Amino acid sequence: MKSTILDIDNLIVSLGKKAGGPRIIDGVSLQVRDGETLCVVGESGSGKSVTSLTVMGLLQKGALTPTGGSVKLVGEELLTATDRRLRELRATRMAMIFQEPMTALNPVVPVGRQIDEVLRAHTDLDARARRQKILAMMEHVRLPDVERIFASYPHRLSGGQRQRIMIAMALVLEPKLLIADEPTTALDVTTQKQILTLIRDLQRDHGTAVLFITHDMGVVAEIADRVAVMRHGRLVETGTLDTILRTPTMEYTRDLLSSVPSLVPRAPRAETEEPVVLEANELGKVYRERSFLGKTREVAAAKDVTLTLRKGRTLGIVGESGSGKSTVARCIVRLIDPTSGGVRLAGREISDLSRQLLQPHRKKIQIIFQDPYRSLNPRVTVGETIAEGPINYGMPRAEALAKARELLELVDLPADAVSRYPHQFSGGQRQRIAIARALALDPDVLVADEAVSALDVSVQAQVLELLDEIQKRLGIALLFITHDLRVAAQICDDVAVMQHGRIVEQGPAAQVLTHPQQAYTKALLDAAPGRGWDFANFRPVEVAAE
Repeated sequence: MKSTILDIDNLIVSLGKKAGGPRIIDGVSLQVRDGETLCVVGESGSGKSVTSLTVMGLLQKGALTPTGGSVKLVGEELLTATDRRLRELRATRMAMIFQEPMTALNPVVPVGRQIDEVLRAHTDLDARARRQKILAMMEHVRLPDVERIFASYPHRLSGGQRQRIMIAMALVLEPKLLIADEPTTALDVTTQKQILTLIRDLQRDHGTAVLFITHDMGVVAEIADRVAVMRHGRLVETGTLDTILRTPTMEYTRDLLSSVPSLVPRAPRAETEEPVVLEANELGKVYRERSFLGKTREVAAAKDVTLTLRKGRTLGIVGESGSGKSTVARCIVRLIDPTSGGVRLAGREISDLSRQLLQPHRKKIQIIFQDPYRSLNPRVTVGETIAEGPINYGMPRAEALAKARELLELVDLPADAVSRYPHQFSGGQRQRIAIARALALDPDVLVADEAVSALDVSVQAQVLELLDEIQKRLGIALLFITHDLRVAAQICDDVAVMQHGRIVEQGPAAQVLTHPQQAYTKALLDAAPGRGWDFANFRPVEVAAE
């Protein structure tokens, strides 16, 4: 019988300092055993991350307070532990991998020194022994050229490498419990698969208990032994992976599973003779970096990219992080200037226009960014944000605000949202606001750059349905940038696959995603998490062997 590493019993976390406040976590009980992975799933706001932060003793003082229940780590009560004891337990007995490593790592300290801080705080090893242990752990998490990476700053590493540094930091003292809070959400499918495999292998080697928090049911299918479903701070359902995926008993769990996009492409829309609204012809972008010694290094982020997009159609660009997807999108929108090639918008070449001459054309192409919270001004009301574009193009203020109300209704938000601020909305609602802002200038082309990658599956399904409905109603062409092949399968008419700045395969979505011709496209599809499950119908599916 495996021993229980983490035992959460009837946990209550209240808002404020006293027990009488609203309950954010209400009576949650969970156990994680030695060598086991428990996945906690649920929508944003379900209480998953609050539960993990309570275990780590990282709740904001005065804002959230544990007011009932028990949390024991290998038999030791954590809720009554002193701050000093909790600091001793972190890294030695329990450790946490956060969702966004760039915000968790110090940007002005080399990553090797940041791991070294953990060893300095908790061991008596000398500098040489610490360095050897760190390099060994970095190799263990499969980082290349560990000597170089040891001395590198976080911004010099890729997203996957930064997440590996976080894992190395968490596991360097071999804790009994590892908490992973959405560690693969922003990663592309191949990097995600590598990280999930890495966590599995490290768990097998060290017998670590893993509490894995995610909203991605595909990830759950890959890594979980048991699953706990949360909603509104309560535990809805728990069970083995097979039980939850095959025979979920609660309606909420069934809805979560049904919201997962299928890897099978939707039925293709009929080809149309609608006019071409966007063309990229042999588009290229080269970044030049100058070193302290005066040497210039060139990095080709995009090379000879040729795309065509017709009115009312959706073209998806898919590929790994660093493949050049977002660079192409920013060149097309002219947020950055292409180095070579051309961009034609509604028949007009815009790649060489000055910023002043470009302004009349900007209203024809708008962009929706990945993180709406960063792209919306927190000090400006939603109505003013949406109305800003039309006002800049000469529309009277009263008329622009009236249009903002209409657009909010179009994206299924109440008209009174015009007077509220971005922080008063959920992530999915903020993305709807960003869509409304992009539609305010009646564009011909909408560019969505990873617009749904940070949303949980149910909200993601709502936003995708909204984009499809708006496209049908307004006839807008959509350029959809994504690393999620499930999303691409459900929204795209055509797909272009990018690798190392080039398009390696292009064609109708049903053809590219069902019968890929290139080895790279096949590798992307093979890496898609949960590929062996038909979540909506609660059954496994046959995966064709290559």
